[in-house]
Amino acid sequence: MPRKPRVCIFHTGGTLGMEPGENSEDELITMDETACPLETMCKDDDDDDDDENCEPCEVVERQTTQQETHARKSKSLEKATPYDVTLGNYGALEPGNMLDRLVDRIPQMTTFADLDLYVLFNEDSSNVGPDHWVTIAEELDARRDEYDAFILVHGTDTMAFTASALSLMLVGFGKPIVITGSQLPLGAPRTDARMNLIDSVSCATNPVLLRAPEVCVCFDGKLLRGNRTQKVHASSYTAFDSPGVAPLAMLGVDIVWGEAMLDPASFHDAPYTPRFDLDTRVLRVPVVPGVNPYISYGDCVERGVRGIVLEVFGVGNMPNCPSSQWLRWLEDQADKGLKVYLTSQCASGDMRPELYQSGSVALRLGAQGGPRMIPECAVVKLMLCLSNQDVRLSDPIAGELG
Repeated sequence: MPRKPRVCIFHTGGTLGMEPGENSEDELITMDETACPLETMCKDDDDDDDDENCEPCEVVERQTTQQETHARKSKSLEKATPYDVTLGNYGALEPGNMLDRLVDRIPQMTTFADLDLYVLFNEDSSNVGPDHWVTIAEELDARRDEYDAFILVHGTDTMAFTASALSLMLVGFGKPIVITGSQLPLGAPRTDARMNLIDSVSCATNPVLLRAPEVCVCFDGKLLRGNRTQKVHASSYTAFDSPGVAPLAMLGVDIVWGEAMLDPASFHDAPYTPRFDLDTRVLRVPVVPGVNPYISYGDCVERGVRGIVLEVFGVGNMPNCPSSQWLRWLEDQADKGLKVYLTSQCASGDMRPELYQSGSVALRLGAQGGPRMIPECAVVKLMLCLSNQDVRLSDPIAGELG
């Protein structure tokens, strides 16, 4: 009998593992940055002197015991009606310890793989940024040879940024990295967490993705290319989409794989090239009619900014009339060495700034743009480009353009 694939699940926080809080500082659970297997967390918090059982549990700092905290928050869930729990009316959600028995809660995952679970950190994803991306990427790199695939549990608010970052930082990784989360906590009656996790493990261990691995987002029955994914809805289960790009797979009764996976792109065969340096001195600037950029943004270079993602109209246009200051401001900043990349404010369609004079002028002033790259990915790639001379904004490295 063939062995099951080995899958590593990294937990980084987000709604999936949250619990209702009581807005009291003495009840918060915080996680250390050190990775630790979740299965080895203490099962008996009363035996604090048992070093043999509690050695790994130094990752959990608490002023109240895990047992007391879990009991208190369970009562909060019990008091709420299913409708209240769905709406989150039982108290503000905070990072919790919902994943300490994840396999027990969702045993179906073990149908597909042998699982190891680790906590990297436990953050609301609103707080996740470049330092966290580097932490995740380095952990993936360190464990690359140990597992067949990886699952990353992540909050939804910045999931698209993290997905883009990992795809660009770990080009040629050679193993599926599937990022997922949920709109409701795992303990909520109508949670989407259970199916999202089962789908993620199912996709990550599927021969199709194992043959053509990449960084993906799995959410609400869709598998999406990570660096083409955007959060499109704040409260629907269908929270993510890849506008203008077909899903890699649709998960219904069967997994229906898209053409992109059945005819894999060349980047799937790229040599493994990890990059962990990011220059965060970048800015995302939307072009707004009538706005004077000298007033709104001033001298970016003088303030230490090295690059901007300039969000322009349509296929790549921006104001070029005599009364507009945009092109003059762009020329001033480019002359001072500011790197500029153009992205479209449109969710879908081509990005071809050379088509119109109002876009081609920006190109002549030194801006780069096209083919299309979503703003989230453009910001991350600009950070990477500023720190790695071998990365060029307009050259695709992980299927992020087009």
